[in-house]
Amino acid sequence: LRRVLMAMPRNCPGILIVQHMPEHFTKAFAGRLDSLFKIDVAEAKSNDTVRPGLALLAPGSHHMVLKRSGARYFVDINDGPLVNRHRPSVDVLFESVAKVAGKNAVGAILTGMGADGSRGMLEMKQAGAGTIAQDEQTSVVFGMPREAIKLNAVDKVVPLDKVAATALTFISR
Repeated sequence: LRRVLMAMPRNCPGILIVQHMPEHFTKAFAGRLDSLFKIDVAEAKSNDTVRPGLALLAPGSHHMVLKRSGARYFVDINDGPLVNRHRPSVDVLFESVAKVAGKNAVGAILTGMGADGSRGMLEMKQAGAGTIAQDEQTSVVFGMPREAIKLNAVDKVVPLDKVAATALTFISR
């Protein structure tokens, strides 16, 4: 995550992040990330606007969902049921992004265990979004990217150091 965010320019499109972390850890994690990069990073709160140069991190033990009102994209935070044994769940975020942003979005799935995110990424791809998976060689655990690739939910498989640049090329298409 650090390598991807480090490569993002100050004016990059808004970024939404789901990290499988327990409650109370994500606020400190977001603060640490915020101190490292050109872009701002914050733990998300309901009604936060998705804006250029800002990465919002789902709070531990809460799902983050993308919503839209007119031209404004914003997030909703909720404590719905576990999905794929997780809260926050990548699938919950990706499924909302597919419905709300469709072809105006890019999804990336990085190293991790299990299949969370693969179904949501498939929905994003079917909605016209660009989709990226981290390659096996640079993944610590190739579970999540592998599951998305197996579902044919991924447009590009790239090394970790190419994820940000690849995401930006999808945006400029």
